[in-house]
Amino acid sequence: MAEVRDFASYAGKLNKEGHARGESDSEPSYKEKIRSHKLAVIFRTLGITVFAILLVLVIYVSWRDKEYTEAQITEGADITNGLDSQVISLGGNIVQYSKDGMSCFNSSGQQVWNQTYEMQNPIAHTCADVVAVGDYNGHNIYVNNTTGAMGEVDTNLPIRDFCVSSQGVVAAVLDGTSVTWIYLYDAQGNTLANFKTTMKDSGYPVDVSISPNGELLCVSYLYPDEGALKTSVAFFNFGSVGQNAIDNYASGYDYPKVVVPYVQFMNSGSAFAVSDDRIMFYQGNEKPVSQADIFTGDEEIKSVYFNDTYMGVVFPNSTEEGGYRLQVYNDKGGDVLTTYFDIDYTEIVFSGKQIIIYNEDECLIEDMSGHIKYQGSFTTPVRAMVPTNIASRFTLVTSRNIQTMNLK
Repeated sequence: MAEVRDFASYAGKLNKEGHARGESDSEPSYKEKIRSHKLAVIFRTLGITVFAILLVLVIYVSWRDKEYTEAQITEGADITNGLDSQVISLGGNIVQYSKDGMSCFNSSGQQVWNQTYEMQNPIAHTCADVVAVGDYNGHNIYVNNTTGAMGEVDTNLPIRDFCVSSQGVVAAVLDGTSVTWIYLYDAQGNTLANFKTTMKDSGYPVDVSISPNGELLCVSYLYPDEGALKTSVAFFNFGSVGQNAIDNYASGYDYPKVVVPYVQFMNSGSAFAVSDDRIMFYQGNEKPVSQADIFTGDEEIKSVYFNDTYMGVVFPNSTEEGGYRLQVYNDKGGDVLTTYFDIDYTEIVFSGKQIIIYNEDECLIEDMSGHIKYQGSFTTPVRAMVPTNIASRFTLVTSRNIQTMNLK
């Protein structure tokens, strides 16, 4: 076995021999190799990342702009809904109601619950997974969610209007002998708050809306003002902030010579109102403030639709672009989309980034950029078209069964 007693001399000799053969020092050569390896790894990683981003972008754009040319219908369970019954969507389920009661079905057509009652003029309002059905001019309101009954409200006075929150809190406008009352009830019918209104002092409550969390109430009051009509849109806070305010009053706005027949919360911090000459947006989950006024002039508003993100107004349109114009806004009043269509619609639904326009014979689906995703006819008259958690799949309710429509 060779033995090296003087390592320094031995190393120096090897180093000289390496230089003689044109080789570099061992230490710089090692650093250079590490540096080159690191650069190679960085460039390879960067290339893979860029490729992955581009691939995801291509897939997203392809999915976003995908157009469907056909619909595959799968027959589901049989149900019975007469001509006197109404069908609405509730948290992905279907609720049908009539004078005799209401029933809830899942997307497969299986009955989830059934609620019986007797009403002369049933009216339904929903919020998230909660539905309330009340008898106009009667005094009973039934509150249910997607799992079953939450409770019943007996107002003891004729019901003129009502709404419900996602927690089952009911706000009702009740007709007294000489005054009009606004009551708040929990789902079991216990009184949470009440206040009276008179035409002389505050005006008549034309419409009410309660926030999804049940803390804010918006009321549109109409009253005479020096020979003309005037509307006041008032907000009341029944949370901790409103406890120290007189009559829980939070904020309000007056609109001289304007009628405001419709007010609505989109979410717990956004609301809008529609008058005969403008659309008003409000922001704030404690003391709402005016966010935007969009004037419509003399244009006729045919209908209004909304969800927690978007609000749409339909105007009749007489140009070659289409028979109707749909103007879509976000919850702050920002302009999102103007689109035209010709379908004599019965319903418009906002679902994610999609707009579903339909009647019993046909449907039109667009995205928020106005790109048409699908347009086609139904083989069986449809009473309700309900979006699912899959953008290309819908639940259809006919007079005899529930169907699943898959777009291809």
